[in-house]
Amino acid sequence: MLKAMIVDDEAPARSELHFLLDETGQVEVVAEAANVRDAIEKLKAYPCDVIFLDINMPEATGLQLADALQHLKFPPAVVFVTAYSEYALDAFKVNAIDYLVKPVETERLNQAIVRIREHVALHAQAQHSERIPVEKGGKKILVSIDKIRFVMARDDYAYLQTDVDRYFSTVSLAQLEKRLDGHGFFRVHRGYLVNLSMVQEVEAVAGGTLLLSLADVEEKIPVSRRRVSALKKALGL
Repeated sequence: MLKAMIVDDEAPARSELHFLLDETGQVEVVAEAANVRDAIEKLKAYPCDVIFLDINMPEATGLQLADALQHLKFPPAVVFVTAYSEYALDAFKVNAIDYLVKPVETERLNQAIVRIREHVALHAQAQHSERIPVEKGGKKILVSIDKIRFVMARDDYAYLQTDVDRYFSTVSLAQLEKRLDGHGFFRVHRGYLVNLSMVQEVEAVAGGTLLLSLADVEEKIPVSRRRVSALKKALGL
């Protein structure tokens, strides 16, 4: 069963799509949101395979949210559901899986679900196959990329932090940054790479910088002042 979120500023539109998805018997709607900010907050609590996303909404558009999601390691699939056909080209520029025009027809929705399933299967396979070699206690270990919270530079080497341990890597932070490109990692500081999907709290501190709190990590990660703006954009803040 696919897990989905519906993001639309109009409650009747959310209800109608929710009903249609229930009728397919293939999708469980785990959350609904009325705007982009609400969607970002709910994504932290309700991970999903796909977001059915309106485009024209107050404050921030669906296109902006879809663009921000691309910074995640494995972003949910995005299917735009809109009353306007003229945004289709822009939608596929942000890697949308499909583009549905309201009112949504059942056959067309089923076609989108087939595409979503293919997308989810491919990304699940990639997620389990990608690992980084590290050292611990004199042994070589392979750590899955999705388990890494952050990477910290130490001279010409680096440390990788997971939810349970810290591992030594003979590869430099710069080399690891290239290796992790496209997996949702962001260079927040000259000494740190952070897994954006693990960010739980962003704290403003003196001097215009930030501190990040990550899932299952006590240490707070500093953000350099020159990276603050780009980070906020990446997180959709």
